[in-house]
Amino acid sequence: MSIDRTGTTATVSFPNALGVLRAAAEETRLRILALLFEGELSVSDLTDILGQSQPRISRHLKLLVEAGLIERHREGAWAFFRLAEGRAGLVDPLIAGLERGSAPLSEDRARLDAVRTQRAETAKTFFARLAPKWDRLRSLHVPEATVEAAVLAALGDRPVRGLVDLGTGTGRMLGLLAPLASRATGLDSSHAMLSVARANLERMGLSRVDLRQGDIHAPPFPRGSFDLVVVHQVLHYLDDPARALREAARLVAPGGRMLVVDFAPHDLEFLREAQAHRRLGFAAEQIAGWLDEAGLDTIETRDLSPTDRGQLTVTLWLAADKRAATETDSAVRAVA
Repeated sequence: MSIDRTGTTATVSFPNALGVLRAAAEETRLRILALLFEGELSVSDLTDILGQSQPRISRHLKLLVEAGLIERHREGAWAFFRLAEGRAGLVDPLIAGLERGSAPLSEDRARLDAVRTQRAETAKTFFARLAPKWDRLRSLHVPEATVEAAVLAALGDRPVRGLVDLGTGTGRMLGLLAPLASRATGLDSSHAMLSVARANLERMGLSRVDLRQGDIHAPPFPRGSFDLVVVHQVLHYLDDPARALREAARLVAPGGRMLVVDFAPHDLEFLREAQAHRRLGFAAEQIAGWLDEAGLDTIETRDLSPTDRGQLTVTLWLAADKRAATETDSAVRAVA
């Protein structure tokens, strides 16, 4: 028996419980579960931490996947593993209750910290090459802190069960919003940028955020998977932003919301060449029209205008799933 996130009592069948316990009842596999409790890791990470060969680690991972305890996802040529979302709840208290102060878990944790430090250094080196371009772009619009405050104000205190940040980049929006969500996921097409995001989130103590590599035009998630979908400063890079919003809207759960943040129309042509911008901003009615076509109602539009002449205006669009309004109207008509 276990308690799920909603507080509902869940049960595990005897055969399933037996299979789970058999999968976990081996030293290396239990050490792997303890490590993945701290966040997702690659095969290479686990090989370095546990000091075992890749074939042996891969075999243990395969058994844990088959038992439904962990799940695997690809990121380019890499494979990452994390604890499975629907794993049997009886394993969590076991892992959480393990005494971490003595070997082998204390040694595993020390090597995990070393792997994370190396990952952070690699990400820092990569991002240092991009920093001048990012700094120049940031100087062209209102401060990030102003945008983030507006995002939090627009979303309010409504609970978030599942959040996805499409085109997460460095993970800045995840760092802001993941603490508000029961489950947070970031998607980006760039393995290098996901490495930056992973390092940034780990530094913030958010290592259990799910990061995926994938195309924003074909996000690898089932329909209606999230009650909050975020598309932050992504659309101006895309050839077909309307299609991206349609795909993003597909992920919105009934009654869910989507937050879009991007530039208002501007005439800074140099951004096409210097920053690979495909679009020079978007009119409020243009994004609202695309959201409407995708089945969402725009419930709030907010312009964040800069104080300095020549800077860019940042616009926020908050949209809600139309199905919520339709279901409410139907219920009112039925009562009448």
